[in-house]
Amino acid sequence: MPGLRTGWTTGTCASAAAKAAAIGLMSGAPPTTVDIGLPDGARVEFPVEAEAPNRCVVVKDAGDDPDCTDGARMTATVDHNAATTETVLRAGPGIGTITKPGLGLPVGAPAINKVPRRMILAALAEVTTEPLDVIFEVPGGEAMSAKTSNARLGIVGGISILGTTGIVRPFSTAAYRASVVQQVDVAAAQGERTIVLCTGARSEKAAMRMLPDLSDVCFVEVGDFTGIALRRAAAAGMERAVFVGMAGKIAKLAAGTMMTHFRRSKVDGDLLAEVAREGSAPAAVVEAATATATARHFYEACVEYGAVEPLRLLCERAAANCRAHADLPAEIVMVDFEGDEVTTRA
Repeated sequence: MPGLRTGWTTGTCASAAAKAAAIGLMSGAPPTTVDIGLPDGARVEFPVEAEAPNRCVVVKDAGDDPDCTDGARMTATVDHNAATTETVLRAGPGIGTITKPGLGLPVGAPAINKVPRRMILAALAEVTTEPLDVIFEVPGGEAMSAKTSNARLGIVGGISILGTTGIVRPFSTAAYRASVVQQVDVAAAQGERTIVLCTGARSEKAAMRMLPDLSDVCFVEVGDFTGIALRRAAAAGMERAVFVGMAGKIAKLAAGTMMTHFRRSKVDGDLLAEVAREGSAPAAVVEAATATATARHFYEACVEYGAVEPLRLLCERAAANCRAHADLPAEIVMVDFEGDEVTTRA
């Protein structure tokens, strides 16, 4: 994104801190810098502050993103672990713990998402293959978490260790909004008549697999700016819009919310319950609609009970709202939370 400085996710910083602490544990001398691999294979280097040979800090730089965790001191303490054959990652002070279902992590687990978990384990494997005990901490992390949606989602005690690419790109800013508009205009200027709106990297990859005949310029990561992108596409003469995303964003579109940032909107559990009943879903699926504040919990219940019709109805409502919002033919495609499989479409 021209003119905007990218930064590093909490997952990337945790990986670097953990690797540095593991080097210190094994050698007795922690490094002053450490390099790690990102999911795309690129390698990046970070300065390290050592509080002890096996306890290291990497300070998060979020770039130009208005991220409440910018400047967070991601701290990792690494010890030998003779009690198990696998490395254990744990939440210390300032790192959140999962207390509700629907986040793709077990209740009671540290709030470390799947991609950063893989990054951390890969970084540690560059140092040793023996099982380790790793505790992550962020001083002031609980206060930082109060500025996020963690409490509503059932993540208590601190921030989450997040990231799907390892890189923070500036979302939810006026500059990002301008970039979305610009990308739509570029596609239109090249004579394209189909625009594919994706919420992030995983949904974009899924969309490209589904629509391999389209030029790369047709695919736009809209973040939370779906409504703006739709109207710009209509104004630019696009003839078709395809939105590819996961249940949470689609549920918000189905409720008529075109700006889907968590601070401006939330998932409507009553709407989820309504489509569950309309789709003749089992009682357990209807109950899941309002059991937590996440659409993921509802989605997982639908999948568990084989109730795809409520998800299709969500897509149908979202598509109708998108068409009405921009007077543009629109399709909705729901993918799973890894972006690997299409669940349904309308």
